[in-house]
Amino acid sequence: MPRGTTFTAVASIARRLPDVEVTTAYGQPAVKVRGKMFACMAAHRSAEPNTLAVMMDFASRDALIEDDPQTYYLKPHYVNYPCVLVRLSRVRADALQDLIAGAHRFMSAKAKRAPIKRR
Repeated sequence: MPRGTTFTAVASIARRLPDVEVTTAYGQPAVKVRGKMFACMAAHRSAEPNTLAVMMDFASRDALIEDDPQTYYLKPHYVNYPCVLVRLSRVRADALQDLIAGAHRFMSAKAKRAPIKRR
């Protein structure tokens, strides 16, 4: 992925997936599936600039960080959330596509399990 990778590339990948909305979360650009955020630009001040927060299970997150700590990392604020921080300047195009697709599946499953809110 070129050094200039931005959220635009993330949104482009996400728009190809079902039920995706490009919106904001925590004041940052985000993508959601049926109202559930699955990736957003990291909002917390501890994250490095141009970092994407991507939702996934803890085991997958830990494996990514162990395998490629130059691309994937965590800061204490994010430790208890099922996500990984991704340096967009370092992530490969194929890896970014896999991350976005995986996060979409992960949060789609959660969205299906969520109770329907009645008015």
